[in-house]
Amino acid sequence: MRSYQTIYRGGEGEITEKKSRFIATVIPVNEEEKALEFIEAMKKKYWDATHNCSAYVIGERGETKRCSDDGEPSGTAGRPMLDVLEGEGLRNVAVVVTRYFGGTLLGTGGLVRAYSCSVQAGLASSQIVTRISGSKLQITTDYTGLGKIQYILGENGIQVLD
Repeated sequence: MRSYQTIYRGGEGEITEKKSRFIATVIPVNEEEKALEFIEAMKKKYWDATHNCSAYVIGERGETKRCSDDGEPSGTAGRPMLDVLEGEGLRNVAVVVTRYFGGTLLGTGGLVRAYSCSVQAGLASSQIVTRISGSKLQITTDYTGLGKIQYILGENGIQVLD
């Protein structure tokens, strides 16, 4: 059976690094259009923020992956965020990290660390579930056939719901 981890219910996490405030918002998405709508909604919500960096992974096998640094130095925001999502094995998820600049430059290493930690904080407040692909069947039999069916299902590792 194919299985993958995804977000059941999104969440929000926040960290502060050298007076800069990082707010990570995580949601489940199942198509790129919804991810782009979410990113635009976050940019409108946090219109006064310095940066709204984003990353998303869509598809059971992670077919669609995108990230944006939104004005941060190249490779310091979007890619580390995407790396966290991929490292957790998550699919059908989008995250936006909003940064309010605190006046102190963090440097490239500090930015990578801050954006990665922000995504981890957002995931910590989200509910992660494992999705398993399968088929639901209904089998009807008399009492004498029940034992045989249970044996066959057990031998093949098929889960009985009821």
